[in-house]
Amino acid sequence: QVLFFGFGWLFFMRKLFKDYEVRQYVVQVIFSVTFAFSCTMFELIIFEILGVLNSSSRYFHWKLNLCVILLILVFMVPFYIGYFVVSNIRLLHRQKLLFACVLWLTFMYFFWKLGDPFPILSPKHGILSIEQLISRVGVIGVTLMALLSGFGAVNCPYTYMSYFLRNVTDADILALERRLLQTMDMIVSKKKRIAVAHRTMFQRGEVHNKPTGFWGMIKSVTTSVAGSENLSLIQQEVDALEELSRQLFLETADLHATKERIEYSKTFQGKYFNFLGYFFSIYCVWKIFMATINIVFDRVGKTDPVTRGIEITVNYLGIQFDVKFWSQHISFILVGIIIVTSIRGLLITLTKFFYAISSSKSSNVIVLLLAQIMGMYFVSSVLLIRMSMPLEYRTIITEVLGELQFNFYHRWFDVIFLLSALSSILFLYLAHKQAPEKHMAL
Repeated sequence: QVLFFGFGWLFFMRKLFKDYEVRQYVVQVIFSVTFAFSCTMFELIIFEILGVLNSSSRYFHWKLNLCVILLILVFMVPFYIGYFVVSNIRLLHRQKLLFACVLWLTFMYFFWKLGDPFPILSPKHGILSIEQLISRVGVIGVTLMALLSGFGAVNCPYTYMSYFLRNVTDADILALERRLLQTMDMIVSKKKRIAVAHRTMFQRGEVHNKPTGFWGMIKSVTTSVAGSENLSLIQQEVDALEELSRQLFLETADLHATKERIEYSKTFQGKYFNFLGYFFSIYCVWKIFMATINIVFDRVGKTDPVTRGIEITVNYLGIQFDVKFWSQHISFILVGIIIVTSIRGLLITLTKFFYAISSSKSSNVIVLLLAQIMGMYFVSSVLLIRMSMPLEYRTIITEVLGELQFNFYHRWFDVIFLLSALSSILFLYLAHKQAPEKHMAL
């Protein structure tokens, strides 16, 4: 846990807040603690498969981790998000603690009402039980996981496969750059005319004697100056040309990036990722097909995929094989890969998201939001990874998590995954189709 905490601390300092001087240590501690206890849950999953530590010790650590992570996600992080939001509003500075409590109570109300429409609990659980909290956290986290998984399953082959790359030549880039330079020259020319007109007005004394008020504004807009030049009309042309120059610049940068991807796709590493793209395309189609089957037939697997796959292979080939022994080792490898890729993928996504929307005032709030998303994502991963483990390794996890409706979470994941994947396919198809048309228009 100390090592996980240290890694979270370094990630905060070196990645998220490397461009900011002002840091709130409470935010840094909350982020690092959330990361540490999230990773510890994954570590305990590995311990369950390998049989590390005594079972009573593992049960204690599961209970402790879940209590701490739920305390952070439900009570601590939402309160501090409200506190820092209120701190950024000057009118509420004197009563910021009171307003932070009001925001937290509002969050708790909607968080609690979230459980009403979903069949996630049996009615005998108490209000402050682990089951009550983790069931609601699971709904949010599983929804987030399904959305990211659906988009990632579609976007990954689209990004890696050279089939989807536009054919970009040096002549295309040169023509667009020449068009951009011509536009910039026109902007400079028109701004120069505006500056000359303003100087002429100043020399004539029209700037000092400029009429004020509403009629003065109307007169300044409609009056032609400096050889019958309408300054407002020229300024509108400048604004239109500046908008066009921004579009041309973005399109030029996009063509350069596409050209680099084409060159990269010809390298050995590029060909490897292109092959991965085809593999992920097949995986995406299979995942969408299986999600559809699961939804239509209301089906949830009782056996983990590894054990089931080995049993089918052994029965088909008719060979002697210790299914229980090898399912343990293969499950360990599979779960380890899922854990590492989940942590790595989420941290990369969080970093990109933080850079895209953060500022010096909002950075603390955004980091806390990322900590909230990260904690819910990892708790939900435990709920879903449980199905990838052989039955004998699920006992303690099932006992700690309580009488949750595990089948509901898997069905809910399939529904959201299917919607996310189909929406992503439609979005990327439209974006890919419009890109050449936009290039031709420009």
